[in-house]
Amino acid sequence: MNIGPLFFTAPALLLALLILPVLWVLLRAVPPAPIRRLFPAVSLLVGLKDNDSSSDRTPWWLLVLRSLALAAVIVGLAGPVLHPTSKTNESRERLLILLDASWASAPDWQQRQDFLAGVLQQAAANSRAVAVLKTTRPDTTVFQPAHIWERRLAGLQPDAWEMTASEAVTANLPDGRFDTLWLSDGIAREGQNDLLALLEARGTVEVAEGSGPLLVLSLPPQNMEGVKLTLHSLQRAGARDLVVQAIGPDPAGVERILEEKNVRLDAGEYETSVQFDLPLELQARVTRFSIKGQAQAGAVVLTDDSLRQRDIALVDARTNREGLELLSPLHYLEKALVTSSKLRFGSLDDVLLVPPDVVIMADIAELTEAHETALIDWVTAGGLLVRFAGPRLAASEVSRTTEDPLLPVRLRAGGRFVGGAMSWGAPKSLAPFERGSPFFGLSVPDELRVTAQVVAQPDPQLAERVIARLSDGTPLVTRKTLGQGEVVLFHISANAEWSNLPLSGLFVRMLERLSIARSTTSLDQSEMVGTLWKPVKALDAYGRLQDAKNLTSVTGDRLLSERTKADLPPGLYEGPGRRIAKNVIDPERRLERTDWPPHIATTGFDGPTERPLGGPLFGFALLLLALDVLATLFLSGRLRQSGVALLALALLTTAHSAEAQDSANPISATRELALAHVITGNTQADDIALAGLSGLSNTLFFRTSVEPEPPQSVDLERDEIAFYPLLYWPVTPDQSTPSEAAYLKLNSYLRAGGMILFDTRDSNVAKFGAASPAGQALRRLAAQLDIPELEPVPEDHVLTRSFYLLQDFPGRHMGHDVWVEAAPAEAVQAEGMPFRNLNDGVSPVVIGGNDWAAAWAVDGRGAPLLPIGRGLAGERQREMAYRFGVNLVMHVLTGNYKSDQVHVPALLERLGQ
Repeated sequence: MNIGPLFFTAPALLLALLILPVLWVLLRAVPPAPIRRLFPAVSLLVGLKDNDSSSDRTPWWLLVLRSLALAAVIVGLAGPVLHPTSKTNESRERLLILLDASWASAPDWQQRQDFLAGVLQQAAANSRAVAVLKTTRPDTTVFQPAHIWERRLAGLQPDAWEMTASEAVTANLPDGRFDTLWLSDGIAREGQNDLLALLEARGTVEVAEGSGPLLVLSLPPQNMEGVKLTLHSLQRAGARDLVVQAIGPDPAGVERILEEKNVRLDAGEYETSVQFDLPLELQARVTRFSIKGQAQAGAVVLTDDSLRQRDIALVDARTNREGLELLSPLHYLEKALVTSSKLRFGSLDDVLLVPPDVVIMADIAELTEAHETALIDWVTAGGLLVRFAGPRLAASEVSRTTEDPLLPVRLRAGGRFVGGAMSWGAPKSLAPFERGSPFFGLSVPDELRVTAQVVAQPDPQLAERVIARLSDGTPLVTRKTLGQGEVVLFHISANAEWSNLPLSGLFVRMLERLSIARSTTSLDQSEMVGTLWKPVKALDAYGRLQDAKNLTSVTGDRLLSERTKADLPPGLYEGPGRRIAKNVIDPERRLERTDWPPHIATTGFDGPTERPLGGPLFGFALLLLALDVLATLFLSGRLRQSGVALLALALLTTAHSAEAQDSANPISATRELALAHVITGNTQADDIALAGLSGLSNTLFFRTSVEPEPPQSVDLERDEIAFYPLLYWPVTPDQSTPSEAAYLKLNSYLRAGGMILFDTRDSNVAKFGAASPAGQALRRLAAQLDIPELEPVPEDHVLTRSFYLLQDFPGRHMGHDVWVEAAPAEAVQAEGMPFRNLNDGVSPVVIGGNDWAAAWAVDGRGAPLLPIGRGLAGERQREMAYRFGVNLVMHVLTGNYKSDQVHVPALLERLGQ
């Protein structure tokens, strides 16, 4: 039942408020009013004082006080809730939560989870069965108690695609009647109204959706004038200033913001364009565009080979480019590539000074030894050499008896011409491209004809190197791998003398498939049929790019025609000769906001927070009852003595609490193990250190028998450090040097078996940090400590196997050198023993610069606080950092017992003697 913003889970109990008038009458009648009589002898009592007095009638204000206390109890028992999350909880029907867990719900996903938590709490209070159905991953719907879904709530995460076909959702709807709470992402889709009508036929439907602005980016077909993006808003709003970023790696491989564009979306506008005019070198590095501050996949546009202009060098045998252009071996190549690539002309000496992506040589047969060596080195390093035949190559002796390293096959002398000694009856057409060829899927026009070619000699490897054939089976294009690069030979000339292929659009498509050019037009559906594309990067709902190791390949026609879904997620796909980006928003699509019917109740996630009032009302009732006690004591005249006793009791309780509080920290520190970090004075470093030790403590609790207390922050000047087996000391350049008293405390701590983990957090750039600011601070801070001789952690050190088997010790950085106490000279490896007999002590210090606390750090919910690395590789790095932390703590607590285990056979043999 609702009364304005109040909702009552047990409204029937409100009927008890009707007894309040009856209670008023009863309280007014007890005690009974005295009977007044004239009695002359009462004058004898004048002047006497009666210590025990009672009121002749209960005061009205005391009656009001007691009535309010009783009313507060009754209303509290009725289960009042201020601003209830959902009206559907008024019903007793089963509750279906239909969850649009798409990328559009990612920006306010935490609000959605909080909203769902309130809904599930109300459903649990009403003993309602609940089922959750994700429209992005529809599955069999099972109704379960609400408290089970409360435990699963944290595992519900948004997907990087939208609702699948409404038929798939309809097929998984439960039978019978149920109410529906639809958590919509606000995007209108086909079939949505039909699904809504079906849900209304089963019960009450309520919709909850976010109200924040939803902005998306798309990449329409491009011309050669920079990169033009389209920014679209789902809602009309006031004028907004936005920032669109171009992101990619710098020359060192570190991902950075390469360019930013400020965009203004005027009031009432839905759409605007964003133009990036980047240098070709910078444009080639862009991996994605994104809207700043929009943590969702729709605000990200991934780029692929279609935005990259490759640097191509065209080389022919002529010393100059004068003469008939139509007869030039490079004329048709230049026309095919000029709009899509950066072309260079010149000799091999010139073009190899700045290595290009591709070198195309047209009818060049003989090469000098220097040119051949330079080309081989360039191709081996990853270059692509494309050669075209011609009269010179056909007449030369190159690659006749032995295969030339810069040709994929051996060639027959003279070539093959119509009307020659090896004459064809008629010009030959091209055979369809075979599966496995980079040209597979391209359609071959019937009018293409070849009148001459250089012929490959038979060879055992010839069949696997042919990637295009003529209709009679002779090779048209061959290819081989040379180091990390490739060598490709077109067995025809680059001009129209031997074939009309250079005059066709297929010629450009073939070059594109060889990763030479980028197409200025969209891919054709027919050429994608039959091709397989493997996902290499996947985009999650929050717009983060991650490795796609476990995703299966998809066919080319699906990649081009279908929208993103569970088995076709957005990301980068690699196929024949190129990479294709599958983005969330298709260029031709325009998003529209869902227009719900007027009779559908809608609510938002950013309204007033739901607040149960039962507890506050019970507390209010107790306060009124306490006031009632005081009022009764006051009326009876006994408030003075009782007040003194109550005040004394309050003072004793406060003193006892203060004493307990003062002694709580040292007692708890000695009762249970706790980790600690040294306070540096740098707020950011100290907060990360504390969060890091919290994450490490949680890991120890769940994975080992160690159950540490929450970590502590230690001030070396004031706090006792003997209680903590491990001190984490993040080194900051401006950290002050401890006092002599603090150094005495630290040296005593180290001699007693404690360990200090010094972390310069600089990735150990100076090999022990001598030249970095943090390294210099470490030398200053450690100068007065009794630190033994150190060495990098050897392979057989106990730290590498005290719990996990480790080879390196990453944190937020991947530095390798971690320094520990050097092993004694007598610690030699015995024959047949895998490890040395190390001493039983624990290294008093461990020094490194991998910023372990940043990798361990978690927030209040236990989620990682800081990003580590990239994608799944970063999470693997975080896991290895946790393992190092576990090994470190186990080494501190157990010493080098794992070294002693190798001596167990010898000890048993001695005991037997």
